[in-house]
Amino acid sequence: MLARFGEPVEPGRRYTDRVGAYAVIRQGDDVLVTEQEATSREFQLPGGGIDPGEGALRALHRECLEEIGWRIAVTRRLGAFQRFTYMPEYDLWARKVCHIYLARPVRRLGPPSEAGHTAVWMTIPAALDLLAVDGDRYFLGLVARLDLRPDRKYRTV
Repeated sequence: MLARFGEPVEPGRRYTDRVGAYAVIRQGDDVLVTEQEATSREFQLPGGGIDPGEGALRALHRECLEEIGWRIAVTRRLGAFQRFTYMPEYDLWARKVCHIYLARPVRRLGPPSEAGHTAVWMTIPAALDLLAVDGDRYFLGLVARLDLRPDRKYRTV
């Protein structure tokens, strides 16, 4: 069963599945997030939808370049969640399935190429207060509680 965050399913509403990949990009005690200026300022984990024929990691690298202008190195998959939401940019009610990864920043390649996005470094406590998506906050909180760092090796049991 995939955990749900955010608003409950509206009975009778038709949702379109949108699968995406997102990253907790950690450097020391800071994380790199994207500030989106849609109708209001909103902070989110960088990432987005997986295009047809594209894998999750390829999509994540592409989305990070578009939204924050950074090349990243993914070190571990953290998990996934779903949320049911309206996406005004697509005029679409969606069941978003969000795959979350831990990553480290490699190199800033330039400003975000996607309009309305700004790369923002902030402390983990600040991000836990400011991230707009409940699932993003959950996985960042998990990274903080377990002190997961992208530069460490972990054994899977």
